[in-house]
Amino acid sequence: MIGTLRDTFRISELRSRILFTLAMIAVYRLGSHVPTPGIDPVALGKFFQSHQGGVLGFLDMFSGGAFLKRFSIFALGVAPYINASIIMQLLVYVIPSLEKLAKEGTEGRQKISQYTRYGTILIGALQAFGMSFMLSHAGVLTTDMSQHFVQFSILTVLTLTAGTAFVMWLGEKITEKGLGNGISLLIFVGIVASLPDAIMSTYRLYKDQGLFWPKMIILLGFIIVVIAAVVWIQDGVRKIPVQYAKRVVGRRVYGGQNTYIPLRVNQAGVIPIIFASSILLFPGMVTNFFAQYFSMTSVFGKIVGWINTILAPTHWFYLILYCLMIIFFSYFYTAITFNPKDLADNMKKYGGFIPGVRSGRPTAEFIDRTLVRVTLVGSVFLAIIAVIPNILMTMAHVPFYFGGTALLIVVGVGLDTMKQLESHLVTRNYEGFLKKKSRLFK
Repeated sequence: MIGTLRDTFRISELRSRILFTLAMIAVYRLGSHVPTPGIDPVALGKFFQSHQGGVLGFLDMFSGGAFLKRFSIFALGVAPYINASIIMQLLVYVIPSLEKLAKEGTEGRQKISQYTRYGTILIGALQAFGMSFMLSHAGVLTTDMSQHFVQFSILTVLTLTAGTAFVMWLGEKITEKGLGNGISLLIFVGIVASLPDAIMSTYRLYKDQGLFWPKMIILLGFIIVVIAAVVWIQDGVRKIPVQYAKRVVGRRVYGGQNTYIPLRVNQAGVIPIIFASSILLFPGMVTNFFAQYFSMTSVFGKIVGWINTILAPTHWFYLILYCLMIIFFSYFYTAITFNPKDLADNMKKYGGFIPGVRSGRPTAEFIDRTLVRVTLVGSVFLAIIAVIPNILMTMAHVPFYFGGTALLIVVGVGLDTMKQLESHLVTRNYEGFLKKKSRLFK
């Protein structure tokens, strides 16, 4: 590992990319400490201390603590960009004109990226206005701003939207001139930045209790096992063997090689968890908004209380519904992003076939059956990872969020960045982080 890091900094281009990435990350972390004007930090801390779950905690994860702790100019983080990207990715498969644009190569992808930026600004402005409305009714504004809601809303929308646009620009610059995917790295850094607080909170919780070290060792062992399982599933693929028939064109022979189709176990990534979390958070947001205008003893108040009870993260109904929605969205997203029929037609066009399976429709049906089984394993695994934080925080009283979207993002971004660094080193005949199996058994 030390030798690999030394070789990394010997390459001038790679060294420049790493230093540029670190500089952009430093700018992002610096901006997350710049507060939004018009907010009373003491009142804000008291308010968010009692509202750390739900949609606020979800936004805080994507902002690296810039939302709950400081409500900085980067409070929205990359959440608007993530939402815009997911919406645009779905629209590409729904709207024929966008699908045609996506198939036009680099120019088409640039156009879709431009639409995604516009969507990011729009979603960021809407979220900023919602946050300004919520904060104005939470009693966290300064004395001069508490009497001027319109001015505060305009200032908050402009500040947070500009902050989101700047974060999006940072991420794109990291992707262009740095190392790894910029947006993913910013999320990764935001999540990892909360680790010191989590460690200290755990230490303060267990230090005065009996069996301190056994509890810490068991918790650490559980965390290591879960991370190893996530790495194993994230890299897991079902390889379908494919052979290509030999073709003779003039004096050249084409085809004849053996390859495979890699079907990823977790084809949808973290998107099913994000979809399920967002949908389950929406009813609670709506009922809480209208609850302030009705008495809790009224019929509507009782309905609001019942909805909030069954949709609490610790309730059995919430956990079951959460898991079912994750499984559903895993199949839904895989179905719209992976088309077995198109894959079978392309294989038939170039003379490829799966041994023991006829070309054309039988090949598509075989791939579809295999994909359904593989997706079931991946979706059940996602559901288990998603409910681990709820179980740890309620049953084991763990004072930090471990698992779910955060863990999948950290592991996925870490693996992708290491593989990209590995590719840079291998192309220059250096040994990278991930050794090949052939080298290990020589």
